[in-house]
Amino acid sequence: MTLSWGDLRRNTTILLDGEVWRVVEYNHRKAPHAAPTMTLRLKNLRTGKVLEKTMNAKINLTAAPTELRACQYLYRDGDSLVFMDNETFEQFPVTQESAGDAVNYLVEGAQCGVRLYQGEPVVIEMPTTVVLTIKQTEPSFRGDTQAGNTKPAVTDTGLRLNVPFFVNEGQKIKIDTRTGDYVERAE
Repeated sequence: MTLSWGDLRRNTTILLDGEVWRVVEYNHRKAPHAAPTMTLRLKNLRTGKVLEKTMNAKINLTAAPTELRACQYLYRDGDSLVFMDNETFEQFPVTQESAGDAVNYLVEGAQCGVRLYQGEPVVIEMPTTVVLTIKQTEPSFRGDTQAGNTKPAVTDTGLRLNVPFFVNEGQKIKIDTRTGDYVERAE
């Protein structure tokens, strides 16, 4: 399957020079009086090497033949994360390096997608938002209600982010996994 620049997304897996790469970041640029270019920041899924490549945006890329499985995150085992396939109930480890940013959003029992390439897990796909608990933040005081002001906080997974002043320790919040930003309080 071929991909144009419009089909690219974060965590898309592509074949380039005979290797499997994951798109970490991408940028399409169209300068006046010049051909459009595409700058890709890629991570090799076998070696972990990161590469930045600029190419003509009219070139089509080849999508890596991957399979997406619905899984549940079970627990952390040393440097590995253990997942269970929701259909076969098979358990398998994924290295934290392969999991990437998903490590910041995984709590026991979390549902996610695991993308496999030739039977090997290569990318963890998280839902758009997740609910995490605030583990540490400064206490709120009366009068801290000015719109737009935030304070630093740490979630139960270790994710550091800024939250509004009215959010306190122990509260559950919704976080956008694409940006790592606070969305709203959760029930």
